[in-house]
Amino acid sequence: MSAKIHELIDKRWSPRAFSDQEIEPDKIEKLFEAASFAASCFNEQPWRFVYATKDYPERYNQLMSCLVEFNQMWVKTAPMIILTLAAKKFAQNQKENLHARHDLGLAIGNMSAQATDMGLYMHQMAGFSVEKAREMFEIPSDFDIVTMIAVGYRGDPMQLPENIREMESSKRERRSLDKILFDGDWDDMK
Repeated sequence: MSAKIHELIDKRWSPRAFSDQEIEPDKIEKLFEAASFAASCFNEQPWRFVYATKDYPERYNQLMSCLVEFNQMWVKTAPMIILTLAAKKFAQNQKENLHARHDLGLAIGNMSAQATDMGLYMHQMAGFSVEKAREMFEIPSDFDIVTMIAVGYRGDPMQLPENIREMESSKRERRSLDKILFDGDWDDMK
């Protein structure tokens, strides 16, 4: 089964080779505006973002320092870095928000579609120090620190170290639908 999907979804990709070309301020605003339009439980909008471009080198370098060494090797050319957060509790009643990370994911999905539409690319990362980010940016404990994202225009893969360049050219694979869909017993899942 190979259904035709929307071009913005089909073209979305997470490269490691970024150009150092600056992102225009109106495009940055559109990325975050797209995130703000994501659906969320009770319209809570539990997402928060700490970001910097190279125009703000102090904050950019702080974000960069939270990344593990492997990610620092390739992120350094990306013109923007984002740290993503999700509120642990609903603002309206202070009950635990078990859907906040899901809602953050929807917001990032919106950003990703918007980025693709504008010729930008995003690469989410889990390889960073949550503790360092929390301390550096004085993030209160009622927020989960979830991911970091490199954002920019696509760069030349030849700028990457050889081991990372190989990852950049590997085939983009997705599980087939029969591996992710089921209508019966959990045992049917593979």
